[in-house]
Amino acid sequence: MYWRDEQQRRFGSLGRLRGWLAARHERLLFAMNGGMFTPLFEPQGLYIENGQPVMPLDTAAGTGNFYLRPNGVFYLDTDRSAHLVPTAAFHNNGRVAYATQSGPMLVLDGRIHPAFRPGSANVQVRNGVGLLPDGRVLLAMSKSKVNFYDFAEYFQKAGCRQALYLDGFVSRTYAPAAGWTQLDGDFGVIIGATEPQP
Repeated sequence: MYWRDEQQRRFGSLGRLRGWLAARHERLLFAMNGGMFTPLFEPQGLYIENGQPVMPLDTAAGTGNFYLRPNGVFYLDTDRSAHLVPTAAFHNNGRVAYATQSGPMLVLDGRIHPAFRPGSANVQVRNGVGLLPDGRVLLAMSKSKVNFYDFAEYFQKAGCRQALYLDGFVSRTYAPAAGWTQLDGDFGVIIGATEPQP
C-alpha cells in the first residue's frame, strides 16, 4: 500500500506511483485506489504502512458509505497473508504490515450486506476487495455503474466470504495484463503489486 513518497508528497495517481517505482527499479503490475480519504486526501480511518500506524482506527458514528455498519479493515500480515474483518473485530497483534479501513462491508460471512437491495437505483462505478477461499485477494472494479447489491453479489459468486467496498466514482485501475491502464486519478491510498525490474 502506498500513500506518500519519501518527501511526504502524496502519490495521488496511479501514473505517478508507476513512475516513482520505475525510478527504483520496480515494475508496477497492478494498482487500484485503496479506500476512502478525507478532504485533505488523508486516509479515512486506519492506515498502516510498512508496519507503522499512520492513521488510527475510526470507530465513530457518522454518515456516508464509510460509516454504513459494518465497515471493515483489509490488512496484510508480515507473513504476507491477507485478512478482511469488520472494524469491530480488528486487532493489531504487532504483525500487521499494511492495513486500510473502508466501508461498508460488501459480503460478511458469505452474506450480502443487509442494507443492500436488488434493483437499487443507487448506481456508481465502484471498486472493492475480497478474500477467496484459498486466501488469495480479489480486487475488482466495475467498468460501468452498478448498485451495491450487484457489486456485492459479484464477490459472493466468486466465492468470497468477506468483501469490502473501497470507493466509488473516483476509482481507477491499472492492469496492463488485462488491457486496462488508467493512470490518472486523485486519491489517497493506493494498493499495488510490483516485481523487480532490471
